[in-house]
Amino acid sequence: MGEINQMKTYLSVVIPCYNEKENLKRGVLKEVYDFLEGQKYSWEVIVSDDGSSDDSLEIVSDFVKKHRGFRVLKNKHGGKPWAVWKGIKAARGEIVLFTDMDQSTPIGELKKILPWFDKGYNVVIGSRGLKREGFPLIRQIMSRAFRFLRGLILLADIDDTQCGFKAFKTEVARKVFPKLQFFQTVEYEVKGWRVSAFDVELLFISQKYGHKIKEVEVSWKDRDVAGGKQKNFLKESGEMAKELVRVRLNDLRGGYDI
Repeated sequence: MGEINQMKTYLSVVIPCYNEKENLKRGVLKEVYDFLEGQKYSWEVIVSDDGSSDDSLEIVSDFVKKHRGFRVLKNKHGGKPWAVWKGIKAARGEIVLFTDMDQSTPIGELKKILPWFDKGYNVVIGSRGLKREGFPLIRQIMSRAFRFLRGLILLADIDDTQCGFKAFKTEVARKVFPKLQFFQTVEYEVKGWRVSAFDVELLFISQKYGHKIKEVEVSWKDRDVAGGKQKNFLKESGEMAKELVRVRLNDLRGGYDI
């Protein structure tokens, strides 16, 4: 499949997948299907597997066979940004949403997101506000610390850059994603579910290129039960803080110039 596809649908939903067996068994894909089936616009769902080592790919493939509008991409293991980018490249929709498999932000929150594209926005992101229902205390503390630090360095006008519910005009996503540092370096071997601060960088580049970003508060509750993801919040927060500094330095060096 080529990198750029002719637009045929209104909405493409990209769901990255890495060792999501437990979440899949909860019926999260059925939740997505049931909601989208009730909408009047055309849609598709792309599950972009990131080289899962559990039964995720088999479960997804079986679901896809039985439900219209769903596709699955089989990728090598490269990390969350890699899986999302593969999905974006395969998308046929005018608008692309990438959302987490656990559906902590339920797909129904699209009703709050999509209307803003008709008001001139190219990027519309979900925001969890200050409340983090289901977060352990240490993660709430680290989350607030990260938001404070990030606000000092980048995107001070955006409250929540990390909510896994972001929609772009597809043509915009295809222009900004390749600029991510994630795709410019091969400094590390990807192990596990590496997330990085790519959300921050993605929004920073979008804003730098002049795209209007709308932040919309959405319903959110931690529903993630997958066991294959990194849960060391202190280490993860430290790595993300370093990447914030790296994004700022990269910008000063002209790394994001058009």
